[in-house]
Amino acid sequence: MHPSLRSTTKDSGATPQKGAWLTGKLLAAMPVMSDPRFKKSLIFMCAHDEKGAMGIVINNEMTHVPVSLLLSQLSVPTGDDFADFPVLQGGPVETARGLLLHSADVLKNESIVIDRDFAVTGTVEALRDIVSGAGPHEKIFALGYAGWTGGQLEKEINDNAWLVIDADMDLVFRTPAGEKWDKALHKLGIDPAFLTSEAGHA
Repeated sequence: MHPSLRSTTKDSGATPQKGAWLTGKLLAAMPVMSDPRFKKSLIFMCAHDEKGAMGIVINNEMTHVPVSLLLSQLSVPTGDDFADFPVLQGGPVETARGLLLHSADVLKNESIVIDRDFAVTGTVEALRDIVSGAGPHEKIFALGYAGWTGGQLEKEINDNAWLVIDADMDLVFRTPAGEKWDKALHKLGIDPAFLTSEAGHA
């Protein structure tokens, strides 16, 4: 995992990255993306600096794997009123590692603040809080993440593999996973259908 996400204090990462760093941004995969694991993926960037980058794919739901199933495997009981939600395939790195991307209204000691709106927490206690009703208002849960070594992401962006988009709460948390990629491109004024049709003619 990216070094800046290993800290155990609330203050770590509280200052958004400056300059060209993409922490807190979204990456939308373009048709030229050669890695099939990231086809039409939308990634929330949790960390990015000269050492590398780390993000969570936020639009790839795992079929028939709700959070309640994972909670039962962790012996965390849920009541009948628990508002279940799907588990996402967050990326190909450390696919057994759970990460909760959430609004910054509720923070644990282990939470990493991305910016004023977003934070990420990687502990079972965060899921327990959600079950008890004490968790953050907005959240998505993913297994695994996407990672890049120093300079790798910059090269991919220069090769037109990704578009950079500003993140917002509605797009990240409230839009159905299957609609996020299209909606992200529309946010830039791009028609996804036109983009896809042009891919074979580049």
